Amino acid sequence: MSMTALITGASNGIGFELAKVHAEKGDDLVLVARSKDKLDALGRELEEKHKIKVYIIGKDLSRPGSAKEIYDELKLNNISVDYLINNAGSGDYGFFADSDWNRQEQMINLNVTSLVHLTWLFLPEMINRKSGRILNLASTASFQPGPTMSVYFASKAFVLSFSEAINNEVRDHGVTVTALCPGPTLSGFQAASSLRDKKLFENKKFPGSREVAEFGYRAMMKGKAVAIHGLMNTLFANSVRFAPRSQVVKFTRMVQAKKYEF
Repeated sequence: MSMTALITGASNGIGFELAKVHAEKGDDLVLVARSKDKLDALGRELEEKHKIKVYIIGKDLSRPGSAKEIYDELKLNNISVDYLINNAGSGDYGFFADSDWNRQEQMINLNVTSLVHLTWLFLPEMINRKSGRILNLASTASFQPGPTMSVYFASKAFVLSFSEAINNEVRDHGVTVTALCPGPTLSGFQAASSLRDKKLFENKKFPGSREVAEFGYRAMMKGKAVAIHGLMNTLFANSVRFAPRSQVVKFTRMVQAKKYEF
């Protein structure tokens, strides 16, 4: 019997590659993103290549109520979700006081509210079946405050904390929740987040979305609570626990400034 994976933000980057990974494993897919045309093209390709079923939903998850609309549409079509992958997210760069509020609100809705709502909607069914896996996209940004990307860093800290707590609650019911924490990754995130990242990504060898997607898939299937991609990322994420918080914030501000200066 085929399993079904619901993947948000599947039109590019890590979500795009996660869709391919699941298709290669023989899983049917529910792909969600704003860019329906991209999803349609990806769906046709994966159906033809892997002989699976792909259901496409064009939806802006930063819009209130969108998570419930997705859930209701799948219920209406008798589609059950075995793997919930909350990948959709966005970021922004700059001082919070100078930021556009609509962009900050959309980021919170996308990175936090829709992720929590989708989890709340699909989790009871997984518990009743005594099977199911959830993968939430956190970040190495989850482990410290991030001046100049304050809301993004805070949203990812929420995702990590939320995922660990829910994983603890449901493990005895045959369900696992994994927080995937990649570092800088070559994907569509940079453009979507308006990051001035010439110094960050120029002449540096960062992992591609495929590598991170494969790592995340393996971690989810193993039921790991937290999966930090890369040795250096793991060392850094754990080291900040032993430093004074004030110094961690100052260090992060310094790193952020170096990333985006011209």
